[in-house]
Amino acid sequence: MTDYLKPDLCVIGGGSGGLTVAAAAAQLGASVVLIERDKMGGDCLNTGCIPSKALIAAGNRAQLMRTAPEFGIQAEEPKPNFGRVNDHVKQVIAGIAPNDSVERFRGLGVNVIEGEASFVDKKTVIVGDELIRARRFVIATGSRPMVPPVPGLSDVPYLTNETIFEQRRKPADLIIIGGGPIGMELAQAHQRLGCNVTVLEMFEPLGKDDKEFTEIALRHIRREGVDIRANTKVIEVAKKAKAISVKVETPAGEVETIVGTHLLVAAGRVPNIEKLNLGAAEVEHSNKGIKIGGGLKTSNRRIYAIGDVASGLQFTHVAGYQAGLVVRNALFGIPVKQNINIIPWATYTDPAIAQVGMNEDQAREKYGDNFKILRWSFDENDRARAERQTDGLVKVLTDKSGKILGAGAVGLHADELINMYAFAIANGHKIGAFTKMISPYPTLFEVTKRVSYEFYKDKLDNPLLKGLMSLNRLFG
Repeated sequence: MTDYLKPDLCVIGGGSGGLTVAAAAAQLGASVVLIERDKMGGDCLNTGCIPSKALIAAGNRAQLMRTAPEFGIQAEEPKPNFGRVNDHVKQVIAGIAPNDSVERFRGLGVNVIEGEASFVDKKTVIVGDELIRARRFVIATGSRPMVPPVPGLSDVPYLTNETIFEQRRKPADLIIIGGGPIGMELAQAHQRLGCNVTVLEMFEPLGKDDKEFTEIALRHIRREGVDIRANTKVIEVAKKAKAISVKVETPAGEVETIVGTHLLVAAGRVPNIEKLNLGAAEVEHSNKGIKIGGGLKTSNRRIYAIGDVASGLQFTHVAGYQAGLVVRNALFGIPVKQNINIIPWATYTDPAIAQVGMNEDQAREKYGDNFKILRWSFDENDRARAERQTDGLVKVLTDKSGKILGAGAVGLHADELINMYAFAIANGHKIGAFTKMISPYPTLFEVTKRVSYEFYKDKLDNPLLKGLMSLNRLFG
């Protein structure tokens, strides 16, 4: 007779989403099996969010040294030591790793199994010699770098986000294929750390963000020395002595060869689904990921999918949000539905870009011309002036009643400013709520209040208001 593990939940994938589900479910008293084939913490901890932000922080320190004369301080060209920068990155990861460790989760009562998971049928998974027949399954296997079908690419040593953070020697001339958030963040960080960086983007760099914001961010990145090639197609990659040559087609249709010491591929992500045997589980999927409904269930009602593996927004905080919904539904049967309008995202360039809710195109498609666009420049903010970082902008979209449809910012700490709008949208607050807020002076958060007053500008011609003012004058 076959022995099965029969937990309440079986979570496949020990990245941010899977760990959130496992920890929450175990603390609520559910029996949980967690399966991880590689490193606990997944891409975010080991090769994604954490190491990239640690590297960006190192680049920021170097840039502060270069810009010191603006504040009356003698500048000194930084001398980055890539070995020590790598130590810094590793130390940051090591400081967080215990929270995601096998030991911690076993301490929480989670049965952690290390190995490759594969479905046997609609309600059974096998890992090594273990068979698991859980009441519910959660697939949270994440994604990996997509390697484009460029001739010659497989014949040269190239880096991805999974290997770039292992560099202990400076990549003197770094060529990056891909001008999305990952490509642009790493481009700026490496340029600040003394590399010569060229970015090759087939379409528009940071093309998924608001153009008004990206123009400001890209202007700064170019000014720092990054060579950003928009609408440039990579034709071929080849070895050239101890270097790598990349043949490209320019927007004008001309062929040009760019030579560098290192090549980073940052051309998107693909879901980790190949070894799951999803056909046996009758889970509908494609090369873009697992298909899910609003309640995060797959075509097999026993199985949920969250995070990068489920086609949609690929952010760590999205996986965490989805994990909370899954726990509520899987353990307690509470109906859930994800709301993508409340999900913010940020690109950690300098200046940073952040958005939440609808953008202008989406608002125009739904509301036509019946919505407002409110803007306020960082140039009007005294703290931004004190920091000498006035090239920034806050933009808020509202309907005629003041309901916030979306918001975005580019500039100093835009990634932090967006939290206020994410909170407001999630809780249904109108733009008028910001006029009641008092911020310490001088802070960047004042821009959120100043831009909110823009909503009422066209109401100053209201006959009723003018009448009240006239009446008030009569009484002195």
